[in-house]
Amino acid sequence: MRLTHSTAAAAIVALSLTLAAGPMGPAEAGQRPTVDGVWRVKGYGTVLSIADGRLQEYQTTAVSCLKGDSAKETGHGEYSAADGTVLTVRPTGSLHVAGSAGNRELRRIAKLPAACQHPTPKDPVTTFDVFWQSFEENYPFFAAKGIDWHAVRKAYRPKVHFDTTRRELFALFSRMVKPLYDAHVAVFDGDRHFAQVRPGTSMPSEKLDVKAKTHIVQRDLKGEKPREFANGRISYADLPGGQGYLRISGFAAYNKQNPSYAAQAAELDKALDAVFTARRTASLQGLIIDLRINGGGSDALGLRIAERLTDSPYLAYRKRTQYTRPQPLPVRPAQGTHRYSGPIALLIGGSTVSAGETFTQALIDRPGRTIRIGEPTQGVFSDTLDRRLPNGMAVWLPNEKFLTNQGKTFDGTGIPPHIRTPVFTEEEFAKNRDSAFDAAVAALRNQGLLR
Repeated sequence: MRLTHSTAAAAIVALSLTLAAGPMGPAEAGQRPTVDGVWRVKGYGTVLSIADGRLQEYQTTAVSCLKGDSAKETGHGEYSAADGTVLTVRPTGSLHVAGSAGNRELRRIAKLPAACQHPTPKDPVTTFDVFWQSFEENYPFFAAKGIDWHAVRKAYRPKVHFDTTRRELFALFSRMVKPLYDAHVAVFDGDRHFAQVRPGTSMPSEKLDVKAKTHIVQRDLKGEKPREFANGRISYADLPGGQGYLRISGFAAYNKQNPSYAAQAAELDKALDAVFTARRTASLQGLIIDLRINGGGSDALGLRIAERLTDSPYLAYRKRTQYTRPQPLPVRPAQGTHRYSGPIALLIGGSTVSAGETFTQALIDRPGRTIRIGEPTQGVFSDTLDRRLPNGMAVWLPNEKFLTNQGKTFDGTGIPPHIRTPVFTEEEFAKNRDSAFDAAVAALRNQGLLR
């Protein structure tokens, strides 16, 4: 059940929101509160119907209602979808999607919206209207990107007719969203899909990851292979001068046999326990964390790592939709484990995407200095809403803002580095350079970051 994102493959700590139950409220005093009933997920264009141990999702707009995924109850208030996503519903009015940062507000409603009582027509015109309305109600960044979405509708809707083909509709939708240059926006029709990144950047790929990893081992680590963990997504090496090098290529797929968030978190904890030993955390003179090729995944896993990098609690970020209050997401020091709280040089670039960026944002106000080196990140932070369209096509779009303490977002522009260097350019490879890595080593040694 794709109620989140987090690579655009991704979807998947929690602060409770206590809301008064409306009509059809909890059971009378003395009875166990129930989550059965119909709930609107505030700010996500979604309605949940829960009864007889099943949860059914409905994707709604002002002009449509389409049946989404379903999940089976596996515990009191806990539901598991076919893709392994676990949703926890509380009768006080909150939904937690495992792997996503924070909770979502729920409001009881008396019954399903009227549009859910009958099928939505599948013709091209209706499909266009649902596509446009999904962005109109949920996409937060039109103003920031200078896009007049109503003008887009005026220009494109007259091109759609009842005999418009799927191929023509796909091409039209792709043209409509192209000016957004948003890596969390995608249009799908069977094997066809349209997605793009911020100009001048590239999405992480296996080919680029292998090329960069080989370059790092041969050039930066002098041929010494690092220890690898979590299905190769995390690696660590000790460097000369008491520094450490931690590479994180994603916040997902740590355990391929078990896709659940719990299994990913357990695999991550094993890796962090092996890296942050008592001896190493006591002696480490600086830590380089490399996120330059990071395809994202679970925001909650990023927060889990941040908890190993501080001895004091602080605010990671605030998260909101256009219709909800900012929800503060804290970083609290991990308990019962060894933590590193010294200086960090964080390597970032345009291929630092999604959960790689929320993790970067979670370190901005980390006590003790964290210096960012490289190039701006991709500029996409939100989970994605994965929406079905009436004719069987689909679209992904973001609907959340991740705010700093000052209320700033980095969507579109990405999080900037303190020290700008090239990141894995052809010239860097050809001339056997790694300017960002070298700048990180120098910064930890020379800029007063060391103990």
